[in-house]
Formats: sequence, structure tokens, C-alpha cells
Amino acid sequence: MMLGELNDEQIEKLLSSQVTGRIACSNDGVPYIVPINYYYDGEKIIGHSVEGKKISIMRKNPVVCFQVDQITNIFNWQSVIAWGRFEEISDMEEKGKCMEALKARIRPFSAPGPDHTSHGLSGRAEDLGLHLQLIFYKIVLVMKSGRFENS
Repeated sequence: MMLGELNDEQIEKLLSSQVTGRIACSNDGVPYIVPINYYYDGEKIIGHSVEGKKISIMRKNPVVCFQVDQITNIFNWQSVIAWGRFEEISDMEEKGKCMEALKARIRPFSAPGPDHTSHGLSGRAEDLGLHLQLIFYKIVLVMKSGRFENS
């Protein structure tokens, strides 16, 4: 069995190969962590959400941590932790590009059938845009670290 650190190339490969990670944020010293679907463009994590606890906390304190892993079994895994800054995206053209990138990245991992544009943000896809507004954001990464174990 071997424990070790991922090199830069391995870190980039793991960030690029996964679609679900976790954002950790903090409000008044109280940590909060939540899974998200994401797209990694080589510099930043792109995500979307609706108004809620995560967005509220990140607006107040934009310093966040992002974690992603790939687990084959208990003795074979890789994990990356990246630190960065939350930035809400307001430009409509950039929002459109983010939506297309997210859809293209997530679609291969979706179950066959109707396109679920709500991605769990609402019980009804038709609520998005009518009752719920999508918020697009990026986590601009400033530092990354990775570890692994293999047997």
C-alpha cells in the first residue's frame, strides 16, 4: 500500500475528469459544505445554483475551498483540495457559455431520458426562469493540493 501526493498533472486530470465535487464555505466561523455539479476550465470551477444558503454564505465570505475525489475502493483513491474565491457571474453572454459548458460536461453522466434542466434545483424544470433564477458562479482557484492511496 502506498500513500502519496499527486503532481500538478495528476491534479489537473482529476479536476477535469470529475463532474461532482464539494464546496466548503464559512459564515461567522461556522463551516458549510455541499456537493455541486461542476465544469473545470483549467483555471476555475464553474457552477450554478438558485438562491439559498450556499450562495448567501459565499456572497458574504467569498473565500472557499473545493474538494473532488475519485474512489475505486477504500485502498485506491485520489483526492484534490483547491482553494479559491467565489465570483458571481452577471454577464448574460458569459452565463450562456457557462450553461452550455455545464450541460455538455454533465450530459454524458445523465441517465437516458428527458433532459433534466433543473438538475435537482427544483422539483419542476418549468420553475426555472419563472419562479427560480439560476445563479452562475465561478471559483477562481489560487492553490491546489492532491493526495492518493493505492495498493
